[in-house]
Amino acid sequence: MNPGPVTAPAALSGKLITPDDSRYRTYRSTYTTVGSPAVVAVPESAGDVAAALLLARDRGLAVAVRSGGHGLSGRGTNNGGLVIDLRRMNDVTVLDRSRRLVRVEAGARWAQVAQALSPHGLAISSGDHGNVGVGGLATGGGVGWLVRRFGLTVDRVRAVEVVLADGSLVRADAANEPDLLWVMRGAGAGAGIAVAFEFEALELRNVGYAQIAARVDPAGGLLQRLDAVLKDAPRELTTAVMFSSQGPVTNAFITAVVATDDTRAISDAIDPLLGIGEVTLQQALLTPYASLVPREHMHVNVGQMPASTTNGLLTEVTPAAGRALVDMVAGPTPLFVQMRSLGGAVAETDPAATAFPHRHQRFLVTASTFPPYGYDDLLRAWKPVEQHTEGAYVNFESNPSQASFDRVYPGAVGTRVAALWRRYDPDGVLRPRR
Repeated sequence: MNPGPVTAPAALSGKLITPDDSRYRTYRSTYTTVGSPAVVAVPESAGDVAAALLLARDRGLAVAVRSGGHGLSGRGTNNGGLVIDLRRMNDVTVLDRSRRLVRVEAGARWAQVAQALSPHGLAISSGDHGNVGVGGLATGGGVGWLVRRFGLTVDRVRAVEVVLADGSLVRADAANEPDLLWVMRGAGAGAGIAVAFEFEALELRNVGYAQIAARVDPAGGLLQRLDAVLKDAPRELTTAVMFSSQGPVTNAFITAVVATDDTRAISDAIDPLLGIGEVTLQQALLTPYASLVPREHMHVNVGQMPASTTNGLLTEVTPAAGRALVDMVAGPTPLFVQMRSLGGAVAETDPAATAFPHRHQRFLVTASTFPPYGYDDLLRAWKPVEQHTEGAYVNFESNPSQASFDRVYPGAVGTRVAALWRRYDPDGVLRPRR
C-alpha cells in the first residue's frame, strides 16, 4: 500500500520527520537495521504518542516503536510505516528519595539515567551499555552489571505509564491494572507503549570493577570452574565473559562487577576468579557505577552494526555444555559470543511474578554473526549449544518467531502473555511479528 503524503495532525505539528527532511538519516534506522519509514513521529508527551497511533490507523501505516534504537531485532524501524521515536521523552525524576522511588521516561538512555541518579547516590540495575533505551530494556527483562545483586530491571519496576493501541493512557501498578503491569514486566512490546516507569532504585554510588583474561581449554574446564566459583560467590558479584578464538587458542575476557564500595569485599569476591585457570588480572579498581554506562556510549544509530543474534539460558555449565561452547567459538563461523551470569537476586523472585519466568537458570549465552554471515549461518553454529539451553531472553533474539516466543515465554506463561496481548491490543497494532 502506498499511503501517500503524510499530513501532520495539529498535536504533532513540528514532530513528524519525513524522507525529505534533513534529519531523516539520523531518525530512520536502529543500531542494527537501516529502515525506510514513511514518517517518524517524535512525541514529547503521552498525548503525542496517542496522536501518532491515531495517524497510523488513519493512514493504514504499520507501527514501530523505538526507545533507544539499540535493540538487536531492528523492530524499532520499518519500511513504509510509521516509527514512534521516544527520544524526546527522556526525563529522569527522583520522586521520593527516602523510598528510592524514581520516575524515568521511556526514551531516556541508561547513560542519562545513571548520570542523573549519581548525585543522589542511587542507581537502577540496567543493561551493560549506555546507549540502550529504557523502554525496550525495561519491558523485556534487563540483564546488566548489577543483576545478581539487585535482580533484573523488570524486578525493580513498580509502575508503568502505558499508551494502549487505542490511544488511551493507563497507569499500571499493583493496585491498578495488575495484569498490564505483569505483562509489561517482560513482554511489554505486544501490549502497549510504555512512556514512563517508576522504579525502586538502589542505594549505590561506587562498584568494584575488574577485567580478567584467561585461556580456555578445549574441554571447557575453565568455564566449569567459573560456574563453580559463581555458585559460592556473594551475590554482589556479577560477571560477563566475552570469547575470542585465534586458531586453536580460545581466550575468555571476563568483566567482573562487585556491587559494593567495600574494598575488602571486592577483593574477596574477585580473588576466587583468579584461580579458575591460566588467568591474568588486567585491572581492578573502584569506580562510580555511572562509569560502566557512560555518556560516551551514546551515539547516533544509523544501522552501523548489522548483526544476527540468538541466545539461550544455561542452568549449569556441564562438561558437555562447556565443550559445546568452546567448539562453537572455535568453529568455522566467526561469532561474537558472551556468557553473562545470573542467579543471586534473579533466582529469589517468584517465576510467576513477572512475564520473565526464567529464574533458576544461571547464565545467559548470546551469539552473534556479522555480514557476510547471516542468521542461517548463526543457527548452524548455535545448534550444538542450543541443546544444552533451557529458555531464552527476548531482547537478544534478532529474528522473532513462534519458536523463539515459545522459548522466551514457555507453557502457561506464553498462554497468558498471548491472551493479554489480545486483550490490550486486539487488532495487533503493536504486536511483534512471530
